[in-house]
Amino acid sequence: MNRRLLSLIAAALALLQATTPARAAPVVGQPAPALQATLLDGTRFDLAAHRGEVVLLNFWASWCEPCRAEMPAFERYYAMHRGEGFTVLAVSMDEPDLRARVEQIARGFSFPIAAVTDTQAAGYGRIWRLPISFVIDREGRLRVDGGRGERRSYDAATLAAELDPLLHPRD
Repeated sequence: MNRRLLSLIAAALALLQATTPARAAPVVGQPAPALQATLLDGTRFDLAAHRGEVVLLNFWASWCEPCRAEMPAFERYYAMHRGEGFTVLAVSMDEPDLRARVEQIARGFSFPIAAVTDTQAAGYGRIWRLPISFVIDREGRLRVDGGRGERRSYDAATLAAELDPLLHPRD
């Protein structure tokens, strides 16, 4: 009986996967996909409310050394440019049982942080490696899709090169 039940479950899952439409990948230059999150502090973050700002959306995990290595650069850049219309949203991909660790790490940063379990961001596709960052411009268009191509790591120079032109466009 267990084999039959497992076979039925496997068939149902295969049918569900076959009939579920594939998510379209975000397209650089097009409007950024919607995103809503409940931050670790309980406040809400809605990407639509940040139109007019440059947003760095970062997917990370507490166990990911490259993720943790770039977060201090995010903090410094955020501290210097938040008054100019810049924000960061860091979304932890950690399992719920690591929430205490995520909260402990978050205490070291002033930018908004959310858990993936409290985030609706399906339009950004499958997050299959970490870290992954997306950049959204003031008009709400996706400017960098870190989920495609080579993995990017951010440091002060990379942040300045990528974000300064969006914060201070030449007229």
